[in-house]
Amino acid sequence: MASSVVLFPGIVWFLCLFCFLCSLPLAICNETENDRQALLCFKSRLSGPAGVLASWSNTSLDVCDWHGITCSTVSPRRVIELDLNSEGISGPISPCIANPTSLERLQLSNNNFNGGIPSKLGLLSRLRELNLSKNTLEGNIPPSLDSSRSLTYVNLGMNALTGVIPESLANSPSLQVLLLMSNRLSGKLPKALFNTSSLLDIFLQKNNLVGSIPVVTATSPPIQYLDLSYNHISGKIPSSLGNLSSLIDLRLTENNLVGHIPDSLGHISTLEILTLTANNLSGAVPPSLFNMSSLTFLGVANNSLVGRLPSNIGYTLPNIPDLILSSNKFDGPIPASLPKAYNLRQLYLYNNSLTGFIPFFGSLPNLEELDLSYNKLEAGDWEFVSSLANCTRLTMLMLVGNNLQGEMPSSIGNLSDSLEWLWLRENQISGPIPPEIGNLKSLRRLYMDYNLITGNIPATIGNLHSLVHLPFARNRLSGQIPDTIGNLVQLNSLKLDGNNISGRIPADIGHCNQLQILNLAHNSLDGNIPSEIFKISSLSEELDLSHNYLSGGVPVEVGNLINVNKISISDNRLSGNIPSTLGQCVVLEYLDISHNNLSGKIPQFLTSLSSLKNLNLSFNNFDGAVPGGGIFNNTAAVSVEGNHDLCTSIPTGGIPLCSTQVDRKGQQNASALVLRIVMPAVSAVLLILSCIATIYWRKRMQ
Repeated sequence: MASSVVLFPGIVWFLCLFCFLCSLPLAICNETENDRQALLCFKSRLSGPAGVLASWSNTSLDVCDWHGITCSTVSPRRVIELDLNSEGISGPISPCIANPTSLERLQLSNNNFNGGIPSKLGLLSRLRELNLSKNTLEGNIPPSLDSSRSLTYVNLGMNALTGVIPESLANSPSLQVLLLMSNRLSGKLPKALFNTSSLLDIFLQKNNLVGSIPVVTATSPPIQYLDLSYNHISGKIPSSLGNLSSLIDLRLTENNLVGHIPDSLGHISTLEILTLTANNLSGAVPPSLFNMSSLTFLGVANNSLVGRLPSNIGYTLPNIPDLILSSNKFDGPIPASLPKAYNLRQLYLYNNSLTGFIPFFGSLPNLEELDLSYNKLEAGDWEFVSSLANCTRLTMLMLVGNNLQGEMPSSIGNLSDSLEWLWLRENQISGPIPPEIGNLKSLRRLYMDYNLITGNIPATIGNLHSLVHLPFARNRLSGQIPDTIGNLVQLNSLKLDGNNISGRIPADIGHCNQLQILNLAHNSLDGNIPSEIFKISSLSEELDLSHNYLSGGVPVEVGNLINVNKISISDNRLSGNIPSTLGQCVVLEYLDISHNNLSGKIPQFLTSLSSLKNLNLSFNNFDGAVPGGGIFNNTAAVSVEGNHDLCTSIPTGGIPLCSTQVDRKGQQNASALVLRIVMPAVSAVLLILSCIATIYWRKRMQ
């Protein structure tokens, strides 16, 4: 009996263990099936390219073989990762996605997921990475995400999310990377973001965030990357940001920040990128910022900063490739040491009050972009241009709006083969354009307008086959337009107005079949307008040949300009009628053909040009009735004065009514008819009377 009592508990224990082991495969099977059904539920409301989720089906029993699925390697094999990045999938994110409870990574970026973010994602206690970026998700960020205590990476950027950033999310104990850029988030910045013990990267740029930057109270938060650019953040930059001793990249561009730049930022020894561009900052730049040898990018443009650049700046910023100080109130000379910043790639100092001569930058082998525009700089002997020939990577040289005088040296043709932008406009440059300019065969934009340049346009200009914009306007150029201008087949705009150019317009301009703007106004051009010009169907913005000595008729090819907005050929010596083909210019908004010798009737088709906003036909020789309807109903938009044979059916100042002219003509015609009948009769009577008198006189004398 005793032995049976001893055996009974053992048998019970054995039976329990046996039942547990038997039920274990069933439990494991249930967990796997749960994952499978959850994913099928998630798929049920989605659409996308054929075959993307074809493997997700009831016929495929092993969920671990499905596309985009990664399972754990040990039993039970649970779904731990779902990666459907860039698959072209559309539809909402179903709450079912929270049912695979072992999920660690959820990657759905760069698709067309819409709707809201399911709050049930907070149930995924093992979730470490959440990437829903580059979709069209809307609504608020669920506060429940903070329940996922394992989260280290959250990327919800480039969606249409609204509302505030949940304070609870900022408090997530494991969160290291938070990317919420390019949404419509509003409200203030959570204070916890700047006093966390785990966050490394914070990207909140391009939202609608307001308020001030919170004070950093922690001793040394680990934040390395902080981007708050393109928001509406206001107030001062707190000096406590200097406590972010691990900071590598700080971007506060285009906010409403005011006050001085705190000196503490210059003591973050790890800082490599600092951009405070486009705020309302004032005062001097702290000397500590110009002593940060770690900086690779310093951007403080578009503020109201004052003072002089340190004379030793080239030695204290030895590693900086990008120095952006434009649109401030800096004065004084450009430091001679600046070319010692050997790694400079971009140097932007435009729109300040810098004075003196331009230093020699030829010692900068990596220099690509140099913009010194809108200062008060002088050229001296232009030797700085010769030194720039050593900058073989230079693609942009901008010297607009300074006090550059004298003649351009021939060494300008020795500049980099890579040079694409050369802007010298709005200076006092005189003398001719060096023929060597034709060596710069990569040039796309050559701006020399608003100077005192004389002489001819060199024929070598035709070597610049990549040229897109060529403004030489408002100079003192003379001679003829070279035929080689027709080689510039990529040209979008040609502006030679306001010079003393003479001769005929070369027909070769017709080869520039991408022109959108052609302005040759205010010169001394003569001869007929080449019909080839009117075959440039790309002309869309402007054709201005006004204030010249052009003669002949308006070519019928004008009808090819079906995209043009403005035509001005006023103040010339053109004659003949307005060609009927002009009616094909259906988007024409501005037409000025005044002060010519054009004649005939004003064509009725002008009333049908619905886009026409301004029409000037004044001081020609048009006759007949002014048309009614269309633009002619707006007397303020039409000028026909100085055409003495015009009449109108509606009383208009200075133009007689057509009925009055008809009455006068009728009276004149009647008078003429009377004279044609009466005068011969009177003459005949007088002749007869004269004959009778003569006969009578002779008989009496006999």
